[in-house]
Amino acid sequence: SAAAMHTPHASQMHTSPMRADKALMEFFDDKKHWSENEVKVGRAWRLDELRIRSNKELHQLWYVLLKERNMLFTMEHECNEQMEIFPNPERIDKVKISMDNLQTVVRERNKAYHLLETGESGERPQRPAKNAFGLQVNYKSCEHVLPPFMNLKWIKSRNLGFGGRAVNRFLLKYREQLYNAKRKAKNRSRNEVMMILRRNPDFDLEVLRRKFPDVNIDKLRSEDKARGHYVPKVGV
Repeated sequence: SAAAMHTPHASQMHTSPMRADKALMEFFDDKKHWSENEVKVGRAWRLDELRIRSNKELHQLWYVLLKERNMLFTMEHECNEQMEIFPNPERIDKVKISMDNLQTVVRERNKAYHLLETGESGERPQRPAKNAFGLQVNYKSCEHVLPPFMNLKWIKSRNLGFGGRAVNRFLLKYREQLYNAKRKAKNRSRNEVMMILRRNPDFDLEVLRRKFPDVNIDKLRSEDKARGHYVPKVGV
């Protein structure tokens, strides 16, 4: 979390040799938290906070978060073994978000350095490809000793082709599922706008257009279902 640098776990960051029993306790939370149902923690690190840190600070923070993640996984496993409640399981998500944001910042810096020095991003080249289920994925290229036409092991393990009646049937069902999910989401938005207009006829239409860009507000206002049971003021 953002307060990880000020927590007891962060203050215990060291590289000196330790006793085996004391080193093993590094995988467990502080003993005063063992019987607690709730542990007060901070939030995850944000991108803008990490961008102003130096490379050395990011390197130190990475190992602090890694140590915190290992401790949380150990405590979660131990609580499951003892059939007890693991306090604040969202701590694992906060650490994961922080580590993902840290990797994003490091990747941004590496990309900027390579663009300045070589004119290339430095990222592994990618290309769209179809997997075994016929779905499009981003395939990341990597270096090999043998060329592709001689590397039979790579050809067998990286066969990106697809086909067959079962795959075509799966793609048909998968596209149908995506279409139904999109259609239901659009109907939910339309019904929500309709209820808002029925209860509040004078609601700001610009706000509705910004919140529901896929709904035709003007067309929906002309329908009978969007009209509320109210008596319009005449001659006012």
